[in-house]
Amino acid sequence: MLDKPATLEVTWSGPYSWPEFEDKNNLPRIPKTSGVYLQTFEYLDGYMIYAAGLTRRTIPVRFREHTRKFLNGEYTVLDITAVQQGIRKEIWHGWDYTRKHQAEFKERKSVILAAVRKQLLSFCIFVAEVGKEPRICERLEASIMNNLYQQPSPFCDIPDKGMQLAPRWSAEKPIIVKNMCAVSLHGLPLFFEI
Repeated sequence: MLDKPATLEVTWSGPYSWPEFEDKNNLPRIPKTSGVYLQTFEYLDGYMIYAAGLTRRTIPVRFREHTRKFLNGEYTVLDITAVQQGIRKEIWHGWDYTRKHQAEFKERKSVILAAVRKQLLSFCIFVAEVGKEPRICERLEASIMNNLYQQPSPFCDIPDKGMQLAPRWSAEKPIIVKNMCAVSLHGLPLFFEI
């Protein structure tokens, strides 16, 4: 007889503001906790997920690093009006592109930074405390992103591809996650395996 997989209930709290934008979007501050988080945008009757992430430090500390990378052109910047219509339209393609195109970044910097501020203002963050076990956080992050990539358009179109993910190893027992949230998180199944 096969063992029944363990289950993990994950409660997503939010939406919270990107740090330093609370007075502009009237969303509460992100709690000073560690764990897994979702960067989302408002979409239809809920939120569309752009990225899942994890941190062992507090989430506000991690988001200061994200902010710096957005402002340095290291991260992709999207047209928020298009995203809220379910269309991925890049204003700036970050990642390795910045190193190869520094002159273009400098030339377009004012436009890119204005778009960064709009994107950070528009982000709605959701947080889940899932304990201190690093592999649980890593597996949860990887499964969320891999699930998003398998969703129909537009939910598979908005997230960046090529993240460094650490899904379940073959030697690890599967865990069934039950996601709970007071609002609709489009593209996040109620149940999935990590």
